Amino acid sequence: MLNEDGGGSVFVNRDLVEPDTIIDEERIVGRDDQLESVVSFLKPTLQGNRPPNMLLYGPAGTGKSLIIGAVTQQIVELCKSKGESFGVVDINCQPINTLDQAVYELVQTVAKDVGAEVGVPETGVSTKRKYRRLYELINTHYDSVIFILDEIDLLVGRRANDEPAYSKLLYQLSRASNTNEIEGRVSVAALTNDPKFMEDIDGRAESSFNPRDVYFPDYDANQLREILQNRRDAFRPDALSDDVIPLVAAFAAQSHGDARKAIDLFRGAGDLADERSDDSVEEHHVRESQEEIDKDRSLKLVEGLTTQKKISLYATAAVAHYSKRSGSSVPSPVGFKVYQWVTDELDADQMTRETYVKYVKELSTYGLISTSRKSRGRGGGMYMEFTFTGDPTGIMKRITEDTRLESIAEQEELLRTVVNAQLKDFHQD
Repeated sequence: MLNEDGGGSVFVNRDLVEPDTIIDEERIVGRDDQLESVVSFLKPTLQGNRPPNMLLYGPAGTGKSLIIGAVTQQIVELCKSKGESFGVVDINCQPINTLDQAVYELVQTVAKDVGAEVGVPETGVSTKRKYRRLYELINTHYDSVIFILDEIDLLVGRRANDEPAYSKLLYQLSRASNTNEIEGRVSVAALTNDPKFMEDIDGRAESSFNPRDVYFPDYDANQLREILQNRRDAFRPDALSDDVIPLVAAFAAQSHGDARKAIDLFRGAGDLADERSDDSVEEHHVRESQEEIDKDRSLKLVEGLTTQKKISLYATAAVAHYSKRSGSSVPSPVGFKVYQWVTDELDADQMTRETYVKYVKELSTYGLISTSRKSRGRGGGMYMEFTFTGDPTGIMKRITEDTRLESIAEQEELLRTVVNAQLKDFHQD
């Protein structure tokens, strides 16, 4: 089968429609202001000065990683031509649970980049020792460095009442140059979808980090179309019918202007054409690919979850579905109360609130929900807020197809009452 001659692929350079590919600045569309800001902030590096720290914020898929990646790659090359070493230490904080793990990830990233031994074990030594190893590697191999912390708002840490882990990390990295722990020039770029991210940062960290802000708004349909036009050479010149790019852009515009989703759909339509040995990508490939994306991302994943994760997701979806309040955001204290009610109705084991929150946060890795940290004001503490990226109703329906959980679907009116009673109590506290 592998050696069989099929029709030629519709692609000639598939990497161009991989969302994480760092592209040339000529292909960057609709982000002139943001590109100009990031360039101006980082330009001092080339002049032997320390650039400011930055906060890049805006919805998912709006070009934050793309812009910072493209600019820093250029600076790496320009510094190299001058005989200097500019280090780009880029990590995604989404899968990292603790400050200690984050520092170890930074050490690993630098060690891999410079071809050195990590030099510290993942466990069994203090976070302070990991910081020391990180600084040692940087001082040995880089003249200047930028830390890029993507999805930083998700690096919360384990203790809900403690200072968030991201606050401690920002404090340490942004002051490392001032304390001479890092001898060269240091800047920190934090990337987040949460516009209120800075509200939860400790005062010391806020003062030390003190970033310059760069806002990334949603792309509109015309910008999405231009983004796709600038990547159409991923395909053979004759492989795209005229209606493919406008249709992909229209679908992505409906998904809140997410360029990553547009590129995923563009690639998916091409893959579908290849699977069927079709000579070109047509409108029906786009529509079928979109249907598969919608179905696969939200529903197929649900089938493989454990019972406890299904219950946690069902309770959270029920709050979004039955809430009388506008929007579909779910405060974690309300979701947990509904989770307790559902487990009682099903006579199922009941996990702690921390475990419930952990389970729901894990689901953000599948794209089912997004998460953000919220404050209840002075003395009110912090909580997580969950927002569904798709329709929670379909998720609830799929979960109750599990015979162990189907009985809960019969309690619709009672569940609606429980949800709104818990929401009322939460917002009155």
